[in-house]
Amino acid sequence: MNTLTPFHLLARLFKASVLDSHNSFPKLLPQAFKSIEILQGNGGAGSIKQINLGKTLSYLKYHIDELDEETYTYNYTLIEGDALSDKLEKITYEVNFEPTSNGGTISKMTGKYYPKGDYVINEAEVKVGKEKASAIYKAVEAFLLQNPEAYA
Repeated sequence: MNTLTPFHLLARLFKASVLDSHNSFPKLLPQAFKSIEILQGNGGAGSIKQINLGKTLSYLKYHIDELDEETYTYNYTLIEGDALSDKLEKITYEVNFEPTSNGGTISKMTGKYYPKGDYVINEAEVKVGKEKASAIYKAVEAFLLQNPEAYA
């Protein structure tokens, strides 16, 4: 998944969608996120967070593997929750926010799925997950564009 946003939003987008996601996501997307809790750590690398959802899934728990505010890099592993069901051991994600040559910012997200046994990954489900992630970043971007002082 790649999403292009204006360059001046790079640091603000990283702050809102990564560093402060436990506050910003439930505020900006209450229909999708009931709450996000830091269960262990301070929110940085090594921390464990739990996302409490609503309708179709109840929760997701993930471990923050790497968080680098200088390179705008965020890697995490989904370790528990409804999205894994009994078919997946874990899912790892690499998220990078990078400046582009035309003055914009691109956010790149790559996921790696670790199936249990001989389960075959359903590409349609992966696509739906990518679309949901893209919608979250677009909602954060829209908020930042409408509120230039937020996360400045």
